[in-house]
Amino acid sequence: MRIVVKIGTSNLCDSQGRLDAEKIDGFSRQLIKLYQDGHQLLVVSSGAVGAGIGAVGRRPRTVQEKQALAAVGQAHLIHAWHQHLGTVIPAQILVSGYDLTVEERRRNSSRTLEQLVAWGILPIINENDSVADEEIRIGDNDTLAARVACLMVADLLILLSDVDGLFTDDPNRHAGAQKIVQVSWVTREHFNATAESGPFGTGGMATKLQAAIICQDQGIPMVLANGQVPEVLSRIIAGDRDCGTWFMAHRGEDVEK
Repeated sequence: MRIVVKIGTSNLCDSQGRLDAEKIDGFSRQLIKLYQDGHQLLVVSSGAVGAGIGAVGRRPRTVQEKQALAAVGQAHLIHAWHQHLGTVIPAQILVSGYDLTVEERRRNSSRTLEQLVAWGILPIINENDSVADEEIRIGDNDTLAARVACLMVADLLILLSDVDGLFTDDPNRHAGAQKIVQVSWVTREHFNATAESGPFGTGGMATKLQAAIICQDQGIPMVLANGQVPEVLSRIIAGDRDCGTWFMAHRGEDVEK
């Protein structure tokens, strides 16, 4: 199965926003197991800004500072993945909105990614934040992951964040909010159950729902789950409905395993 996995900032960084090597090691072990099981993987990895914070020793106060920290952090981020992935070779792929929307650049991006996957190399994908402006920005890794899943005709998109899934209301504000196990089709009502992103992230529930819409329009199922759940990736691949919220590929369909 071809799987795109997006790992959010909260899953890769500590409470100070710095890249956490122990967390990367934990996800690396899970990814290695999926490789050994024969799956094709692409990872959209957050954490570049966090790696930059750790290297430079300062937090961003402006967009320009955030972009500069991302430029510093990208090298540290890919090095961290390389250190922990063992025999799995990572490849750094930085993209802009043009690379996923302009047809010729889409083809070039697809060819490169297809070759890496064919070689058994793990693409570590991120937006080219250091040079992207508002005109060409994708803006968040949820949307980026959904576009990559569509570009590569993935069988499944997994969004890992710090939330357990989609709830009937914001669980941070309403104790009675209940997790929605399965969504056949994203509707406007689902956007009422939004939650803010963490202090170092750029997304939120709205961007995750937008990612689900992008995937559902192309017939790709998506799972939103908490990256802190032990062995979350293997459990999702096994079809464990206790992990997150499952967005079906088409209305009423289930994920083929």
